[in-house]
Amino acid sequence: MKNSYSSLIFFLALGIFGIITTEMGMIGVLPQVTQKFHIAPSEAGYLVSAFALIVAISGPFLTLLTSGMNRKAILLSAILMFAISNLVYAYTTSFEVMLAFRIVPAFFHPVFFSIALATAASLVPPEKISKAVTKVMAGVTVGFAFGVPITSYLSTKISLEAAFLFGAIVSVIAFIGIMVWLPSMPVKERMSFGKQLGILRKPQLWLTILIVVMIFTAMSSVYSYFAEYLGEVTHMNGTWISVMLMVFGVTMIAGNFLFGFLLNKSMIKTVILFPLVYVVIYLFTYYWGSHFWPMAVIVFVWGAVHSGGLILSQAMLMTDAKEAPEFGNSLFVSFSNVGITVGTWIGGLFISQLGAHQLIWSGIMLLSLAFILIIIKAAISKSHVEKASMN
Repeated sequence: MKNSYSSLIFFLALGIFGIITTEMGMIGVLPQVTQKFHIAPSEAGYLVSAFALIVAISGPFLTLLTSGMNRKAILLSAILMFAISNLVYAYTTSFEVMLAFRIVPAFFHPVFFSIALATAASLVPPEKISKAVTKVMAGVTVGFAFGVPITSYLSTKISLEAAFLFGAIVSVIAFIGIMVWLPSMPVKERMSFGKQLGILRKPQLWLTILIVVMIFTAMSSVYSYFAEYLGEVTHMNGTWISVMLMVFGVTMIAGNFLFGFLLNKSMIKTVILFPLVYVVIYLFTYYWGSHFWPMAVIVFVWGAVHSGGLILSQAMLMTDAKEAPEFGNSLFVSFSNVGITVGTWIGGLFISQLGAHQLIWSGIMLLSLAFILIIIKAAISKSHVEKASMN
């Protein structure tokens, strides 16, 4: 039983790894896509922005619509669509077709995430839920650490087709694993739309959503221009930037499990300390960013701290949305993408107006706002606990 559970968790994480590789790997191959279809870089950028926008808008609604369907069927359909899409990317000769097959799987992205995380949580006792979710979420950090660089490497050293075929193969393996190890999971008692939407009436949930958006905005405002910062400020060449991206991703994996452990110890303390620790990272980046080896050390720590934003944001939302876990997970996927979109825009403004070095201050200001919101939420939660104990 334990082996089958471990195998299922692995293939759920692999499915998420495949999805992240498909979503974010496109960033590393945009120059080759531009060349293949003879289009402007800004036009090729639609392959990234259209995906993120669809995920942000559609997530909660599609999760509601699929809430009565067999969980296994939904997971298999979603991961199969990512495999098919990668095959289309590899062999299509039409940019419009490629764009269409960026939009279609984006609808399945939040559904797979929400159901995969809820499935992992449903298979273990309550005290082990955080650990199970952390293992599945490792697919995100491993995707950043290895999926994105491998995709970029394959497109450069072999071909664009090989890069996309890698994504297709990963998704097919995940499909087979889920098909074999996950039993049929029909919904025995469908939760009504009204009950799922009912969690949106909770004021603390909306405060948590705002915190999640602010955290992702703060992280992505700087991380989106990671390579540009290392190039312009640290004066690293392309090879070293690739190495730093890999280091960042690998330490994200370690950070994923570190923050999972810390959240188990004390969620409140971990959530409060997170933006403060991240601000310290940004300050070190600002004052030491022009020095090669100190910056390399900072990147090592930065990656580990960065992964904490994903883990604690998901944990906070699930705590406030425990009555409807799949819908809650879809809110996490959607609003984190809102944060990524807004953060990238804000970071772009800082770079265009103030230069790459001043980019760091966008992250510091946004993290400060996140910290204020977290303190307000902690105070409100403490007040509710005190009132409940008095009653």
